[in-house]
Amino acid sequence: MTVETIKDLIEHLPPDDQATLAGWLGKRDMRVWADQIESDFSEGGAGLSLLSEVDAAIDSGDLTAFRVSRPRSLFD
Repeated sequence: MTVETIKDLIEHLPPDDQATLAGWLGKRDMRVWADQIESDFSEGGAGLSLLSEVDAAIDSGDLTAFRVSRPRSLFD
């Protein structure tokens, strides 16, 4: 089954079923995101170096703002 077929089937669902599906997808995405955050900030995770950098900056009293880039859109 292709994604286009699935999209077409969703378009033909009753509105209540579309809402139920959207809710399920949203909860699924939140679980995936939470699992990724847990992984990134667990032992050996990619986010630990950032935490170490922040901790070192705080310990040294260097509380200048970190450069923040524009967040990536979910729809890009």
